[in-house]
Amino acid sequence: MESARIGASTRVRVSIPSPIPPKSRRNLLFNEFAPKFSSKSIQKATVLRCVRDQETVDPSLAQNYKSDELINAIEVREWENGKSVDEIAAKQGIRIRRHPAKASESPRNILEKIVWDKVTEVSEFKKTKPLNLVKEAAEQAPPARDFLGALKASYHRNGVPALIAEVKKASPSRGILREDFDPVQVAKAYEQYGAACLSILTDQKYFQGSFENLEVVRKAGVKCPLLCKEFIIETWQIYYARAKGADAVLLIAAVLPDLDIRLMTMICKELGLTALIEVHDEREMDRVLAIDGVQLIGINNRDLGTFEVDISNTKRLLEGERGEIIRKKDIIVVGESGLFTPKDISYVQDAGVKAVLVGESLIKKSDPGKAIAGLFGKDISI
Repeated sequence: MESARIGASTRVRVSIPSPIPPKSRRNLLFNEFAPKFSSKSIQKATVLRCVRDQETVDPSLAQNYKSDELINAIEVREWENGKSVDEIAAKQGIRIRRHPAKASESPRNILEKIVWDKVTEVSEFKKTKPLNLVKEAAEQAPPARDFLGALKASYHRNGVPALIAEVKKASPSRGILREDFDPVQVAKAYEQYGAACLSILTDQKYFQGSFENLEVVRKAGVKCPLLCKEFIIETWQIYYARAKGADAVLLIAAVLPDLDIRLMTMICKELGLTALIEVHDEREMDRVLAIDGVQLIGINNRDLGTFEVDISNTKRLLEGERGEIIRKKDIIVVGESGLFTPKDISYVQDAGVKAVLVGESLIKKSDPGKAIAGLFGKDISI
């Protein structure tokens, strides 16, 4: 037997069986068998493969254990009963697999290819930057800036959706977007001309970004809160982003099962980070709206399979009952992709959007900062 601290809101120790041998271990959080939670309320590794009814456990502690949302999640029970990671994800409508079923198999689309490569990339990162050191660096970083607050303030000040301007050199669908790319110069121009927040691409292979770009922008005196635009598949990346100066991170519902999103948003909260949870369709929106504590949802108008863009997707996902739930929960919605003109901005604003994330339509202009006024049809700088 061994003891582990459990629970999102408890600080108790409960005796549980020792974990099964390493060779038999399977990963619930899709990266590690016993995920190392960093949250102060979950001090030790939580062993999820356990027996829920321990006769030797104090009844009050056992009750806390039984009611714990993470440990008793449906994904845990399915995993304990032998379902694979991809089977659990597919049941939630997630089409992006974490790994190929067999070595010869090809990815179904570009996002799946990015995720497969990201698994390898993060694994290599962790060899030289282990989780405990990255956590320490995150804890020692200056306090995160209020990303959500900056969006709200900009919206109320200007009467138009707050701008998250993307510092982005390239994309897999468009190639190089700006040859003379200087992340600091672009970031400062965006800030000068009214951006509420900035999005910094950190993926190297497909977007020619880097965590170094995030760090250099943070250290350059830019005051805007920064979103780490990364394909997050592990909690390690969240700590690393915080250590490099991020104030917010992107969590993609098309990639992350519900349990991952719940855990990651908990970690973000304790690190002071804002979680921007991105959805693409109705099913993803419904999943995210069912998760407690969500404050910021991004609607990506780009089809993951074809990369075609349709901004009416934003309106469709905000109609009817979904829109009512969003208003009642006071969730801020961010419109993403396909926004090039004041008419586009007005369209998504009328649908219920209070912020927009824009990259290509700004970065390709000769003066990205001045292009902001053209996008909104007016000067939004302070």
